[in-house]
Formats: sequence, structure tokens, C-alpha cells
Amino acid sequence: MRPLFFSFLAALLFVACGTKTPTKEVVRSNPKTEQSVLDWSSRAVIYEVNIRQYSPEGTFKAFLKHLPRLKELGIDILWIMPIHPIGKKNRKGELGSFYSSKDYKAINPNLGTEADLHQLINSAHAMGFKVILDWVANHSAFDNVWAIKHPDWYTQDSLGHIIHPKGTDWTDVADFNYDNPNMRAAMIDAMEYWVRDFNIDGYRCDVAGFVPYDFWRDAIDSLNKIKPVFMLAEWEDDKIHASGFHASYGWEMHHIMNQIAQGKMKPQAIDSFIHRDMNRFPKGAYRMNFTTNHDENSWNGTIKERMGDAGDVMTVLAFTMEGMPLIYSGQEAGLNKRLSFFGKDEIDWSDLSKQEFFKKMTRLKHRNSALQNGLNKHEYRTIKTTNSNVVAYERKHGQDKVIVFLNLSKTPLSFKLLDYDLEGSFLDVFGGKKVNLKKGQEFELGAWGYRVFDKH
Repeated sequence: MRPLFFSFLAALLFVACGTKTPTKEVVRSNPKTEQSVLDWSSRAVIYEVNIRQYSPEGTFKAFLKHLPRLKELGIDILWIMPIHPIGKKNRKGELGSFYSSKDYKAINPNLGTEADLHQLINSAHAMGFKVILDWVANHSAFDNVWAIKHPDWYTQDSLGHIIHPKGTDWTDVADFNYDNPNMRAAMIDAMEYWVRDFNIDGYRCDVAGFVPYDFWRDAIDSLNKIKPVFMLAEWEDDKIHASGFHASYGWEMHHIMNQIAQGKMKPQAIDSFIHRDMNRFPKGAYRMNFTTNHDENSWNGTIKERMGDAGDVMTVLAFTMEGMPLIYSGQEAGLNKRLSFFGKDEIDWSDLSKQEFFKKMTRLKHRNSALQNGLNKHEYRTIKTTNSNVVAYERKHGQDKVIVFLNLSKTPLSFKLLDYDLEGSFLDVFGGKKVNLKKGQEFELGAWGYRVFDKH
């Protein structure tokens, strides 16, 4: 959903939740049922698909031809933005917001037909992808079929008028009343429909924290009875994972990245955050890391606008720190414009020079167990250096190691390690060659530079 309000609310949530006593482990209602999800998601990379802007046609069929390229890119999970018909009442812009659903059991005809969606999901599954849909449980279009038939399913003012979510500028959507059990049942039924009839693999849940957590528990339990599903919450709260979510948004880390790139925070904020986050979130909770997404791109600016020349080094951070990395549509093509949120605005695919950069990251993620998703503070170690602008750390699992050096400044620098004897043979991930590292070795990094060493 649009982050102008959400980011502010999320920032308040970070402060409010920062001193909570952490839970020790994610509690699953049916651990055996979910083991298959944990198996395939433990090293997964997620890709957000903006169907409307992906091609001139903006359809499922047109997106199909990109599947081989995305497979080669190293994508595991395709997150498809909302597919439902978009409401016309109080619509914003020419085509309206994807997050203003008119019918939860129908497909936006601009995207294609049911047969087209079946073809896309079946083709993706045949190639080894998992497919999750974007789900908006907090609000719908004002002319949603439910608003017409069941106005009591929505929040109303003193005059009985359905209202938009309080405290937001989302005037094109109507707020649901979760005190109504019939509405809850209908929402779960609609979520079951796409899992049962289209064989999707889960959901990304929009502003999940606006919806009561007990609803998510009931909904996720119901979905898992059909098939084990992967669930991503657009929210940043340790307690939401107890409702059955595998992953939650790394909003705070994203804002820290922006602030460091803009010179408003020191690089040390990265290490402080990582240790705090690992202590706060339960073991087994995936944190989704990103440098952009549909909200950030459309509302807060391109990576270049927000991060300047630091975009690549922050992407390396997103891929090698704890958590599941996200790639947004067009990042691999160097997307350098704000895509329209309410209208048609195509991605330029003429230059895929960034594809190789991302492939190196996804391959490392897949082959080295030290980068597996799921928090484990014993497998992360800060490495102190002689330069305060360097963020250095080790990820370790068994005999596998990944060593990361990041220059989070616009000035080239050199440094040595202070408390870590780095030696032996490693693959220089971006250099592409085996290197022998020695104790006491001095390293150099260019402005916003990075080096990643792989041992597995």
C-alpha cells in the first residue's frame, strides 16, 4: 500500500516494539505441515511482479515470456501484485490502485482471463517457481460487491456511511469491520479460493498489521489445510510471526540504508540494527530486505534518487545480511524512473546489464548455506576494522562462510581487520576468481565499494 502514511506509522511501531521481550522461536500451529515450505524457502529470493507495468500489454500472457530469464536470474518466489478488478467509485487516477479490489474472486480483465492466470501459474510451477498473490484484507473498493450487499461488513461513521481507513489518505478504499464474523468468514473463503482452485503457494498480505492478528491465525490455519502456504506480512512486528507468517518487511533496515546513503546516519547503525533485530525477532522468522519495491519506487523515489551511487552496495547488504532478499520488477534493468501508481507506465527492458550483478548474488544465496533465511544470531559475527566507514561481517553455517566488506561512504579507503584472522582460499564473488587471503592483509574499497568472499 502507499507508504506516505505507512512508513510514518511503521517508524512509530519500531520505537514501540523496540523494547519488547523477544520470543525464542516461531510457533507454528502445524509444524509438520509447514516443513515443506521451510525447506523450499530457506534460501529463496523473492521477486515482485508488477504485471501492469511489465510489458506494453500489461497482461499475464505477456509476462510469460520473461519466466526463462527470471529463472536464469535465480528467482524462487514470484509475488504478483493484486490481480482483482479495480473499483471505479472514488478511484484515483486513470486505472486506479491495485489495492482497491472490486471482487475478491475475480480477475482484472486488463490483466487477462482465468485461463491466462492458470497458464502462468502452471508454467511457473513447471519451471520450479513458487507463486504468491498480493492480498488486501484491510480494505476494498467502495463499490466492492460486499460493500453493496453487506455494508455492515465495513467501518461506518455515525451516519452509517462506509469510511476509508482512519488516519490515512486512502480515500479510494473502504475500511473493513473485523468485529463482524461473517465478513471474516467471507475473507477466509476468498483466500481459500485461490489456493484451492488456482494452486497458488501463498500470499503477500498488504498492511497486515492493520488487521487483527487472530484473524491471520484463523486464515492461515485454514489455508494450510488445503496445502502448506508461504505467508509474507507487509508489517514489521515480531509478534505477527506467531500468527503464522514466515516473513515480514524489513522497513527499518530499508530506512537506515536510505539515511546512510544520504549522509544522515553513520555506517555503525547497520551493525546496531542487525544485533537488535536478531534479538527482537524469533528464530526462524524471515526478514525481507530490499532497496526498493512498488511503494518506494512510486512514492519515495528511484534507488538513484534515494541512494545515489550507493544502490549496489546496499543491494549487496540486502542479499548477505540476515533475511530474504527482494528484487522489484525492473531492478535488473536498472529501473531509473518512478512508475505510475494509478496509470500505465511501462518498464524499459532495453538494458539488462544489471542482470549479471543480481545473478552473482542469487547464486551465492543458493549455494552457500551461511546465507540461509531465518534468524540465528550465533551465525553472524561483526568484524571490526581500522576504518569506521567499513561495515564488515561474517556469516557462517558449519564449514560454509561468507565474508562481506562494505564501504558505506563516497570516499575510497583502505583498512585492516582488527579482531579477525582472515586467511585461506576464498572465491571473490564479484572478481570471479579464487583468492588467497592472509592475516594482516590490507584491503581497498572504492567509493561505495564492496567485496564478498565465499567459502563453501
